[in-house]
Amino acid sequence: DQLTESGGDSVQSGASLRLSCVASAFAFNLYAMGWFRRGPEKERVLVAAISADGKMTYYADSVKRRFTISRDDGLNTLYLQMNTLERQDTALYSCARSGGPMYGQQDYSYQVSGAGTQVTVAS
Repeated sequence: DQLTESGGDSVQSGASLRLSCVASAFAFNLYAMGWFRRGPEKERVLVAAISADGKMTYYADSVKRRFTISRDDGLNTLYLQMNTLERQDTALYSCARSGGPMYGQQDYSYQVSGAGTQVTVAS
C-alpha cells in the first residue's frame, strides 16, 4: 500500500496550489482519505478528509472556505486545492488512508501515510 504526494512549492501569500496524492497497491475507492499537515515545531493535524463515496467532507476551521478536498477514483488520486494561502499554512502536507469508508478526525484513524510534500508560504 503506497501513497505518493506531489504539488508542494514555495509561494507568496495569497497564491494557490493544488496537491495530488496517487494511491497504489490497494482499492482506493473503498477508503476514506485525509490530508494532514505538520508545521514547524507543531504536531501533525488533519486539515481535510473525504469519505470513500466522496459525499462527505471535513475541514479544519483554519482552512474552511480556502481549501477543497476531492478525489478521482478512476485515477486513484486524492487532491487538495489550496487557495488564498497564508504564512501559517507553511507545513509538510501528507495524505493518509483511513481504516474504512468513513473518515475519522484523529490521527489513529489513519493507517497508511505518504512521505509528504512541502508547502512554504512567504508573506
